[in-house]
Amino acid sequence: MTMVAILSGAGISTDSGIPDYRGPNGVWRQDPDAERLVTYGPYMADPDIRRRSWRMRLDGPVLKAEPNVAHRAIAEYERTSGNALRVITQNVDGLHQAAGVSERKVLELHGSARSVVCTACHARSSMAEALDRVRAGEDDPECRVCGGILKSATVMFGQRLDPVLLGQAMSIAKATEVFVAVGSSLQVQPAASLAGIAAEHGARLIIVNAEPTPYDPVADEVVREPIGTALPALLDRLR
Repeated sequence: MTMVAILSGAGISTDSGIPDYRGPNGVWRQDPDAERLVTYGPYMADPDIRRRSWRMRLDGPVLKAEPNVAHRAIAEYERTSGNALRVITQNVDGLHQAAGVSERKVLELHGSARSVVCTACHARSSMAEALDRVRAGEDDPECRVCGGILKSATVMFGQRLDPVLLGQAMSIAKATEVFVAVGSSLQVQPAASLAGIAAEHGARLIIVNAEPTPYDPVADEVVREPIGTALPALLDRLR
């Protein structure tokens, strides 16, 4: 049995209609000001930023998106390969689980856009419920428990990753025999460093991404083909 770890970034979900951030057609290149809507400091300080953020969530593609062929290929690999699989994702869309990957096999490093959390009392509820309130006229819904500011249960820019989750991801990177980084620019730290950690500990490092990454020089294989065709073919080989 081979241990395989997959680090997925925004590029794996673009075929599901969710734009990435840093690619040629990424969100930041199309609208540089959009970054403020998912940056913790401005979000907490400016009610107008929060109102715009809620409107972005309401109109955005994440909750409407369906898994694509790459997500389904990973789920199929888990079911049929006989190998040990862990998925570490930088994405917040929940599409790995929606495709059928076991929830216990997925580490969501940057949280989930399908839930909301109170920044004061940390109460959690569903994003769908919060968006229903926005549709009903609450342009900046408050926590129903304490009246605090609500945000998506994601790690915004300016927030730190959950140290427990990060520690688990590092342990996986150190232990895995094959580490596949797919659809990630490998520029956002500390998640990007997992590729280097895996390589340093003897894993075969494979990078599937349209654009060059800082870790290409230490990779055993770099694949530039579209993810929807390249990843299923790669996973077939890894069987």
